[in-house]
Amino acid sequence: MPKSISLDPSFPCIDASNALYERARPLIPAGTQTLAKGVGQFVNGVAPKYLARGRGSHVWDVDGNEYIDFSMGVGPLSLGYAFPEVDAAIRAQLESGITFSLPHPLEVEVAESIASVVPGAEMVRFSKTGCDVTSAAVRLARASTGRDKVICCGYHGWHDWYVSVTDRSRGIPEDVAKLSYTFAYNDISSLRAALANDVACVILEPMVFEWPKDGFLAEVVRACRANGSLVVFDEMWTGFRAALGGAQQRFGVTADLACFSKAVANGMPLSVLTGRAEIMRLCEKDIFFFTTFGGEALSLSAAQATLEVMKTRDVAGRLETLGSRLRERYEGLCADLDLDCTHCVGMACRTLVTFAASGRAAGADPLIMKSIVQQELLRRGVLWQGVHNLCYSHSEADIDHLMAAYREALTVLKQALASGAPANYLRGAPMEPVFRKVAGFNTRPRIGAQITGEVARGRG
Repeated sequence: MPKSISLDPSFPCIDASNALYERARPLIPAGTQTLAKGVGQFVNGVAPKYLARGRGSHVWDVDGNEYIDFSMGVGPLSLGYAFPEVDAAIRAQLESGITFSLPHPLEVEVAESIASVVPGAEMVRFSKTGCDVTSAAVRLARASTGRDKVICCGYHGWHDWYVSVTDRSRGIPEDVAKLSYTFAYNDISSLRAALANDVACVILEPMVFEWPKDGFLAEVVRACRANGSLVVFDEMWTGFRAALGGAQQRFGVTADLACFSKAVANGMPLSVLTGRAEIMRLCEKDIFFFTTFGGEALSLSAAQATLEVMKTRDVAGRLETLGSRLRERYEGLCADLDLDCTHCVGMACRTLVTFAASGRAAGADPLIMKSIVQQELLRRGVLWQGVHNLCYSHSEADIDHLMAAYREALTVLKQALASGAPANYLRGAPMEPVFRKVAGFNTRPRIGAQITGEVARGRG
């Protein structure tokens, strides 16, 4: 019998999931289209591999097991699954058509809605994926400044200009890889050391899980202005969640260009590039950023409905309240259990559970600890990957169930650590890292003098 949401610690039956995965393995590289949804991001042998449906904050796998979902499609479900107003808008638009031979009025209407709430959104361009618009922003920055180099901080997609700074960079020409570098978040000196007059832009996630300190974001803007480089905010996670106007509104700092996707259309594929008109107008004649499906009407209708709900129901405020309580309760639970190796950090709308090999967990593998907690939460009806991506449909009852499940899961973790062999508590293969290196690499050597001539134009 399929599991329902309960604290019954029995393992879910995942036979149908496993059968589908065996069919996928010879056909689909890694068995998934989205790495964060793949088997390596879950305890293989315990976790479901395929979901069949969702409603509100709950999902059901192909074996019929029910879970409270704290991943929410890896971010896009800002309101929840099958949200009535959004689905009604999609159905209504479907009656009239999906993609047309001329622009649709929704292109204008949704652009107006976004410009009315996002600081600095003087012009708006639509596309389909997050890396579409981050890559377009980089191209615009290069066209606007006449420079080639890019300095980035955070995760920005799969295209060559970004993935060249990760350890998954095979297939990228060496000359392309030489154009991108990283710097450390909240370390303005690391940025200033990398800035020179060959830098077209600095692109960063304005916040991931660490809060900006000592006016960091404003300092980034100030340093870039002085250097003649553009600032691009990658707001895939903060957009419409940190505040209705995203991180720019939340922190009172406006970038030259800002990129959005995940939250804007409640699961429909839509990404948004916004920014200063003088830069955005380069899309008209100077650079090419046009796509067949940029004006696809179902996604735009979903965005229109989503934005209306966000405006009228203060979705960002609700996520702030719910997430703050969750974070505080987790910290209180860890104190009750005398577990100092795990904490809940980050912005309330999207918090992260951290694990460290310290204190009671000295010498333990943090990924094994995380895997144990994930396994125990799955047994208790919670789909979790270490992050709480909250949506409007999450309820106080969902959080209550999560905290009760955490109490039991963390108790198991404590027992596993005390045993000296925590990996023995796993019933499947542990979770895997996405990138083996995640920080402190491909940084630019300190530049003692400004670069001139051909090098300044990115030719060196």
